[in-house]
Amino acid sequence: MFTKQNLLASLAGFIVMFLLGYAIWGFATEDFFDGHTLKNVMKETPDMLFIALGNLIGAFALSTLYGKWARGVHSAKEGFQFGIWVGIFTGFGMGLLNYGVSEIMDLTGYIAEGIIEIIFYGIIGAVIALVYKATAKKSS
Repeated sequence: MFTKQNLLASLAGFIVMFLLGYAIWGFATEDFFDGHTLKNVMKETPDMLFIALGNLIGAFALSTLYGKWARGVHSAKEGFQFGIWVGIFTGFGMGLLNYGVSEIMDLTGYIAEGIIEIIFYGIIGAVIALVYKATAKKSS
């Protein structure tokens, strides 16, 4: 679990999660989601320490799961496929559950969130896979 390969993939995944997440949800889709929010529960000023910590833990979990899922086959394609499944789970699985029990966003917002999360986690999965590939032991 705490191998050099996993820790480096976790670090790369963390950097991409943090920066890409900020670009997507902090800038690119902010106005869209403002229009589909039913009840704003967001903090006025986000706590970047906890956002970074959450991304770090998430990247470590994704990297660890990927390492077990990939079974030694590392490529951007394999990583992207792994990330797609994570995005389906978080974006549509958890998103539609949230839609069913809360009034945070309308259905359009949750559908858009699901699509974005599939792409987001696909990219993170590909990055993690590429680091695993680059740091894999070379066979002689």
